[in-house]
Amino acid sequence: MTDSCPPGPPKSYDRYDQVSYTPYPRSIPLARRRVAGLAVDWGHPDLAGDAALLASELCTNALLHGCLRDRLFRVETTLTDTALRIAVTDPRGERLPGTQPAHAEDQFGRGLLIVRVLAGRWAVERLTVGKTVWAELDLPEKQSACHSDK
Repeated sequence: MTDSCPPGPPKSYDRYDQVSYTPYPRSIPLARRRVAGLAVDWGHPDLAGDAALLASELCTNALLHGCLRDRLFRVETTLTDTALRIAVTDPRGERLPGTQPAHAEDQFGRGLLIVRVLAGRWAVERLTVGKTVWAELDLPEKQSACHSDK
C-alpha cells in the first residue's frame, strides 16, 4: 500500500478509459459490461469474462465498503503491453479491503479471493482522500512471427 495522490494509469499504456458511477447497485452491471466491451474492443476478447468478473468484484467492494452517499466511484481500465488493468477508486480510504476465510454457508466474503485467483497482480493504494483497488490480467504472450523448424 502506498500513500499518494490519486494514481493515474500506468506510465506507459496503449489504451485508457475512465468512467465515474453513482453509488447504487445498478452501476455494477454497467461497469462490468463496459470493462468487458473494452477488453473485446482492444483486441483481447479472451480476457473479457475475467475482466468483467474483476470489475464486478471491485465495484461491489467499493459500493459495500467504500462509497459515501452522493460521492461517485471511478473505474479506470488500462491496456499496456503486458496487462489489462481494472482500477476502482472510492472515497473511503479508512476502510481498506482484505481477504478473509469464508465458510461454505457464507453468502458474502469471497470477492477478494476471486480477485486474487484471477489477477496476475492486485493491490490497494491509499490516496489523500479515498483509495484505489486495482487488479491486472496478464495478456497472452505474443507468439513470434518467425518459427524455426528443427
